[in-house]
Amino acid sequence: MGIFSWLTGSKKDNFVEAYKEGAVVIDVRTKAEFKEGSFGKAKNIPLNKIEKNIGKIKAYNKPVIVICRSGARAGSAKSILEKEGVTCFNGGGWLEFRNALRK
Repeated sequence: MGIFSWLTGSKKDNFVEAYKEGAVVIDVRTKAEFKEGSFGKAKNIPLNKIEKNIGKIKAYNKPVIVICRSGARAGSAKSILEKEGVTCFNGGGWLEFRNALRK
């Protein structure tokens, strides 16, 4: 699949393809939640710090997949990032995201 293949397909396929093609995974849970368990390659930027880290996130120069516990905070983070021009996917809960990658 090509670099832009994540633009087509189902939502699940989109974030799975985006991950396979190098998207950055950001877990927006609190630091305490993140320490309790996380997707190994995720960077932890809590939802309440997303706006302060827009420059850092944009500097990755890659699509972003946001995850959390259930997908709700990831949805909020996705909205914030998209308003800032970041290509972003809601990967849902971190366990759900991890399981989707295994399929």
